Amino acid sequence: MKVTDIETRVVHAGWRPWIFVKVSTDEGVTGWGECSDGRSPNGVCGTIADLKPIVVGKDPRPYEMRFWDMVRGSRQSPSGIACKAIAGIELALIDIKAKALGISVTELFGGPTRNDVRLYWSHCGTSRVGHAEHLDTPPVRSMEDITALGKEVVERGFTALKTNILLPGEGRNHFGGFGGPPGSTDGVVSRQMLRHIETLIGTFRDAVGSDVDINLDLNFNFKPESCIRIAQILEQFDLLWLEIDMYEPEAIRQIKDSTSTKICTGENLYYMREFLPYFDRRAADVFMIDVPWNGFSQSKKIGDLAEVYQLNVAPHNYYSHLSTFISASLCAVLPNVRIQEIDIDDVPWKDDLVTVQPEIKDGMLTIPGGPGWGTELNEDAIGAHPWGDNKSNW
Repeated sequence: MKVTDIETRVVHAGWRPWIFVKVSTDEGVTGWGECSDGRSPNGVCGTIADLKPIVVGKDPRPYEMRFWDMVRGSRQSPSGIACKAIAGIELALIDIKAKALGISVTELFGGPTRNDVRLYWSHCGTSRVGHAEHLDTPPVRSMEDITALGKEVVERGFTALKTNILLPGEGRNHFGGFGGPPGSTDGVVSRQMLRHIETLIGTFRDAVGSDVDINLDLNFNFKPESCIRIAQILEQFDLLWLEIDMYEPEAIRQIKDSTSTKICTGENLYYMREFLPYFDRRAADVFMIDVPWNGFSQSKKIGDLAEVYQLNVAPHNYYSHLSTFISASLCAVLPNVRIQEIDIDDVPWKDDLVTVQPEIKDGMLTIPGGPGWGTELNEDAIGAHPWGDNKSNW
């Protein structure tokens, strides 16, 4: 079996793109991967095109060898976009190997360790505040709407949610870590913002009750001193975790040591080499692994290394249903999973893109069992929603 072509398909997902990788072979077996990047789709797709000569003509089944071929071919551009491009191709290669054997990726990697995995409703309110026009849901514009949303989470059977710093009255969310005017780079939380965060999470807690877990994602928005203030003011709400992105393990550890609020990090890290300093310092309570950015075999290795340190992991899954199946497959082959992320509010055509949709019941996702990832991409639906140059932030 030989790879005959590698193609990218970039789909319009409302306010960000989903990036799919299609790998074709001379035996008619096709593999699909996802490496969605909402901010640099052209960079990722361009890098995939650069990697194409390294893989085309080779056997896709020894995916570990193909991974190292691509790493060596991009060694002068480590991490970031290069890793995402490699991951998208590697995921498609693994899909091909499992399909050729007539088994699931879960079975290929020795699973399953579970029949289903607990989910949390991610970006809960974030999408309805910032991008209601793309959704079949009412916008969130007040704290009363937050209360109604929290009750909806419970009514729909979810036992956990994650939100961001919602500013419903302004019709936007706080994402200063990703852009803003001059003077917004400092990463400082004001007293007014502290009070707002306390009110926001308190409103969610009152709405969902004491048995539903709440996560708050701070992303790259604040420096450690401000994160400490936020973590301490949120101790009263017993969060499942406060999520923070940083490239300094000692800074994350400083935050963790300052509070009883549990800390999660890691979605921005690549491969075992970048996770190891955080594991060594026990810098967080839970570690997030982004499978579409690391690839499956490397994500499995990161998860296994976390198990050595007696740490739980949670897949970062802010993408399409294909990523949900890929992330669920990772959960199915690890013994140390905390919970899996999923976005419930999304563009109306999300279900149309795949032949099999995720099976969710009582806030639990059934582990896929079909060949490969357990679902296929619908190319007609993909073609109906092409991504243009209309990038936007939250």
